[in-house]
Amino acid sequence: MNETPESSRLHILAVDDEEDILELLQYNLHREGYRVSRATTGEQALRLARIETPDLIILDLMLPGVNGLEVCRRLKSDPDTRRIPIVMLTARGEEADIVVGLELGADDYITKPFSPRILTARLKTVLRRRQAERETEDTVIQAGGLALHPDRHEALVDGEPVALTATEFRLLAFLARRPGWVFTRSQIVDAARGENYPVTSRSVDVHIVSLRKKLGRYGHLIDTVRGVGYRFQESDSL
Repeated sequence: MNETPESSRLHILAVDDEEDILELLQYNLHREGYRVSRATTGEQALRLARIETPDLIILDLMLPGVNGLEVCRRLKSDPDTRRIPIVMLTARGEEADIVVGLELGADDYITKPFSPRILTARLKTVLRRRQAERETEDTVIQAGGLALHPDRHEALVDGEPVALTATEFRLLAFLARRPGWVFTRSQIVDAARGENYPVTSRSVDVHIVSLRKKLGRYGHLIDTVRGVGYRFQESDSL
């Protein structure tokens, strides 16, 4: 067993309706030092996720009964499970489902057939990113009348809640944690959704436009740097 500090004692829930895939996942994850639970249906995955609260879920999209996208939606809308990272396991050619899953809050995706080495590397990246997020979750981000509560995924404008999508919130929190720093669109995509997210620079622009509208008079805090990308202003200059 190749147990590392990153994997030691961490618990992964593997969800797939194909037993051979589950065997492959369990074998390789055990080798890396992870503790593994298994589920073969969406209903079973939901039940185990709520009972065991794993550190990460590998979730197949094509499941009998409740499919993977619906499982992802339910877990990410539940305060008790929404912080569990989800890595989708998909067949090639399901690009539309991948985009939907990522918009629902999934952290990354892996296509079948997959390389076990790439799988474990991607899982470690997601887990490291989640750990970094946990370390800053309790810190409220404040800029004038705009307040972000990362632990609750809540945004307030002058004390009133603002409805943001999961992607919008992560994008805004990423920029707001680093006021004055300029980020390219590709850096913003990687930070807000992880590497290999199938999104274009135009999609980032669309999210920014939506955020500015929702933030109202604080929308100007997201500053466009022509030819480069975006930054969050260091102070509220209203």
